[in-house]
Amino acid sequence: MAEIIEKKKKRGLFERIGDKFRYIASGVWNDPRPILKVKIVKVINLSFRSFMDRDLQTKSMALTFSTVLAIVPAFAMLFAIGRGFGFQNLLEEQLFMNFPAQKSFITFALKFVDSYLNEASQGIFVGVGLIFLLYTMVSLLSDIETAFNQIWDIKQDRSILQKVTDYIAICLLVPIMMICSSGVSIFMSSTLQSNDHFKFLTPLVNVGLEASPFILAFLAFTISFCLIPNTKVKVKYAATSGAICAVIFQILQMLFLSGQLYVSKYNAIYGSFSFLPLLLIWLQLSWLILLFGCVLSYSMQNIFAFNFLDNSVAPSASLENKVMLIIMAVVAGRFHSEQRPLTAQELSFQYNLPIRMVNRLCDKLRKAGLINMVVRDEDNMGLAPAVDTDELTVGNIFKKIENEGNSNYIPRFKEIYSETIEVLDEWFEKCYEDLERIPLREIPIPSIQNKETQLS
Repeated sequence: MAEIIEKKKKRGLFERIGDKFRYIASGVWNDPRPILKVKIVKVINLSFRSFMDRDLQTKSMALTFSTVLAIVPAFAMLFAIGRGFGFQNLLEEQLFMNFPAQKSFITFALKFVDSYLNEASQGIFVGVGLIFLLYTMVSLLSDIETAFNQIWDIKQDRSILQKVTDYIAICLLVPIMMICSSGVSIFMSSTLQSNDHFKFLTPLVNVGLEASPFILAFLAFTISFCLIPNTKVKVKYAATSGAICAVIFQILQMLFLSGQLYVSKYNAIYGSFSFLPLLLIWLQLSWLILLFGCVLSYSMQNIFAFNFLDNSVAPSASLENKVMLIIMAVVAGRFHSEQRPLTAQELSFQYNLPIRMVNRLCDKLRKAGLINMVVRDEDNMGLAPAVDTDELTVGNIFKKIENEGNSNYIPRFKEIYSETIEVLDEWFEKCYEDLERIPLREIPIPSIQNKETQLS
């Protein structure tokens, strides 16, 4: 009898563990409670799903390759600006302090930087070297933006002009910020040593100087998560992700710094290039941390829109067509009633629609010339009609959507299937004629499901 009771207890324990696991894995998305515990579980769940589904490993490897190509030109620009201000030594100290695990590589790379700058400052290499330097930097930053935009489901990149101006500004500001950071550290240290009135601040300043690598990493991650994606990212979510990534990055630095003492075998295999495999691993892990932080900020900002995550079955074409008409009707209805245009996130939240589906369908409607993205407030992009909606019908919408893209994609398709195409076009035209009798304004839209307009 005692054995039976014990078996029941064990089975009950395993069942409870199984229930908890199922709740964390999928059941949490059916939990509507707006409590902190549920939100945390959703963020962790969504981050893990996104981390696995988006193949961040491949993206981090691609960025690692781009970094290897751009690292010498990047250092060259850094030290060219540093030399102009007379702070080359300060920049070297900053690099060694912030990347202690890569001290041997930085020392090795600086030799190439000197050669690069000497060649780039002579004759024809002045113009060619500068163009190549800027191209490699802009190309790397463009790859980073593309990876971030893919994570955020953003279909529209920045314009070429905006990319060039923004990226060159970043390239010029980074060395200046590093010089200023080093200058502040030196100023604080010298002030404390020369002035007895500030001696009581010594412990506090020492702690600040010791924590400066973490603070700089936190600022770098937070600014990246805020500014790189071509969308509005809330600072609180970017800062939270930045803090988490800064901690992980500092742990990675310590692991590599301590681990280098135990990799003497690499010296026997690679000789003077023994730092190279470690550098590549460190670069990939660093990019992986950055991409993970982007996923985390995306998850936290959009957690309200993920109340359904059944990815096992794709939505039907019928469902997507209905959602597309609902989006178009909402956009047109708000325009006629002179209400401010909703962003894709607000539309998703207020009308209980999946954010990823809304983003995808809005992009399809934009390419078909039916809606436009307009600047609203605080750099938010709202959805507004791009055509006269008074006479717009359901048939017009489907015609524009169906004709979007390249109709001559298959060579000789119209010649081979001319008879079939003629019959199908006739049938489709009859269907469109019926749908053209239905004005868009007659599509009934339910009342807003979520009344809040400000997204938390």
